[in-house]
Amino acid sequence: MGKINKEFDLLKVVTDGAAPPPCDLTLQIEVTSAEDGVAQGIWKVNEQFMNGLGVAMGGFVSSAADIMMAYAVASKLKGEQSFTSIDLHTTFHRPILKGEVMVEARVERLGRKVAYVVSDLFQNEKKAASVVSSVMIIGE
Repeated sequence: MGKINKEFDLLKVVTDGAAPPPCDLTLQIEVTSAEDGVAQGIWKVNEQFMNGLGVAMGGFVSSAADIMMAYAVASKLKGEQSFTSIDLHTTFHRPILKGEVMVEARVERLGRKVAYVVSDLFQNEKKAASVVSSVMIIGE
């Protein structure tokens, strides 16, 4: 297996104002906190994320959750550990429209080799989507 490039320290994005990874910038998501397995942020949804029906395309919704889950997992790892998604499952509860979406993620279980992570997305204080993921822990 090739070496994982840890060019971006996700926790420094939150704690020190370091530049976020390009995917965060592309998706216009700002992480506001990441500590002890819980991460929160705001996703700014505009016309570039809309599908032909005028709602946020599901892949973008899943990506917003995946980004926030990465910060939640990063806040639980030690030393040189890294991670990668094994799977990602999204359940949509209501359409996401243009505007701000609160994205919350938390590590439910952290094992030696696998973490189970959940994320909820809220718009106008209503749950719009729930996402679950299994994440492979790489390294010590």
